[in-house]
Amino acid sequence: MTDYMMIWTTAGSPEEARGIAESLVAAGLAACVQIDGPITSIYRWQGEMESAEEWRCSIKTRAELFEQVAAAIRNLHTYSVPQVIATPIVAGSPPYLEWLSHETHQRPVE
Repeated sequence: MTDYMMIWTTAGSPEEARGIAESLVAAGLAACVQIDGPITSIYRWQGEMESAEEWRCSIKTRAELFEQVAAAIRNLHTYSVPQVIATPIVAGSPPYLEWLSHETHQRPVE
């Protein structure tokens, strides 16, 4: 496994996305979270086809923090089953990866 990963989640409002992003960065669980949207998601939920406007959070972190990031997202999220998916970062510029490593270390949540 690589040392770094991107984790994605979506939120139902820009305020919720920002709250998740700020909490993850403040806790040292993410070096950076980018928010884009609105995006349109079409999905099946409880047997029905649904459509929703959402905001996507792209979370840059260290792979060893995945479980903590996933738990934080579940605790902060309004969805009963929030999206939490990850992909390894297989390459990156050394200065960026050094910054990412330096900025991700769990801090006490205030």
